[in-house]
Amino acid sequence: MSLEKVSEMLKKQKRVEGMVHGQSMPRQDIVETLVQRTHLAELHNLLLQLPASEIGSILDALPTEDAVLLWQQIPTERENDVLWEVSDERREQLVGDREPAFDESQMNAFELKDGKLRQVPIESRKDLEGVKPIWIDLLGASKAERTYVGAHFGLVLPDPGDVTDLEVSSRYHIEENGEIHLLSNFLLDREGNSRSVPVAFIVHQGVLFSLRNEELPVFRLQRRRARTQAGYVTDCTDVLLDLYGADVEYSADSLEDIYGTLGKVGRQVLSETISDAEAAAILGDIAEEEDLNGRIRSNILDTQRAINFLMRGKILSPAQFDDAKQILRNIESLNSHTSFLFDKINFLMDATIGFININQNKRINQLTVFGVVFMPINILAGMGGMSEFSMMTQGIPWPIAYGVFLLGSSLVGVATYVALKHFEKKPLKSKKA
Repeated sequence: MSLEKVSEMLKKQKRVEGMVHGQSMPRQDIVETLVQRTHLAELHNLLLQLPASEIGSILDALPTEDAVLLWQQIPTERENDVLWEVSDERREQLVGDREPAFDESQMNAFELKDGKLRQVPIESRKDLEGVKPIWIDLLGASKAERTYVGAHFGLVLPDPGDVTDLEVSSRYHIEENGEIHLLSNFLLDREGNSRSVPVAFIVHQGVLFSLRNEELPVFRLQRRRARTQAGYVTDCTDVLLDLYGADVEYSADSLEDIYGTLGKVGRQVLSETISDAEAAAILGDIAEEEDLNGRIRSNILDTQRAINFLMRGKILSPAQFDDAKQILRNIESLNSHTSFLFDKINFLMDATIGFININQNKRINQLTVFGVVFMPINILAGMGGMSEFSMMTQGIPWPIAYGVFLLGSSLVGVATYVALKHFEKKPLKSKKA
């Protein structure tokens, strides 16, 4: 449909330009320019709505002359994405020797040199030639980039956002050709926006492929360690285990932050008084920490299943098997911490809600006191408004009569208030005695 629409727009543009160019009229150059701009603007708006893959298919299907004209209307910032989608023959016709480039932050290849990981800069497809990596890390790679990298190494690379299947059999499995597939969630702890990021792992012919759509602190930590510490990794399986181990460490750091936050919240909750506004803020902090704690527990359980899968698959060396058991022991220790934190969170939430109820009871008690204090005054006021009061005070100037009445009402109110306070304190004194 898009191909037919683009072809029709290009043909229409040629016909109109030919008609205008063949006619003799005043200011013909201006008319030709306006007509050309109108059609190009229409074509440009259409291209903005199409994905790069569809534009690449259209360029491959169009005649060379039309493809060149269409390429000139593609925004500069989208040219690289479209080049990934066109065939090599059409790419040479459009841009010559120019190669589609990898974004530096999207693809990292690592080779093992002298016991350390050495990062190989991958900026174009030619940079993959001759590289013998043990780890390929793809961050936010497009479908065309994944397709090319997969074809180069002889496998199919999925989009990690499309393979989030909850069944263990689908998340962890070994293909007939020996490929190991794992899909795990890694923690991204950001204040106010903590979440789990899916990461797809594939081990193929001694190379670990990791695919994700967001940068993760765990991967930065792993790259730094492996580049600086000799012998830290020996093969791609070591890299995979160390990534899982680093994720457990990162989860432990996040748990420590939760302990710190709940400690501050606890000191606020256990103070003598808490206003409703403070209680609302405390409940918000507790809810955020509860969500993070639950996410950590879910992620470490996911890591535990992945490690168990690797151990059952008999693909680990004895040293790697020991490392895997150590990771599992660390996970077990974290599980006890998450359980304790859940209990502490529930306690703090109940205590905060209790303080809110106490504040409400105080307000209701104040209204009750006011009602009791003013009840006898209201009775006296009703009596003072009767005609009998005027008869009783006949002969007494009304300022004096009503002044004495007002003073008496005030004394009754004060006496009632003092009596209420006395009875409130009396039970407390008897308990202390």
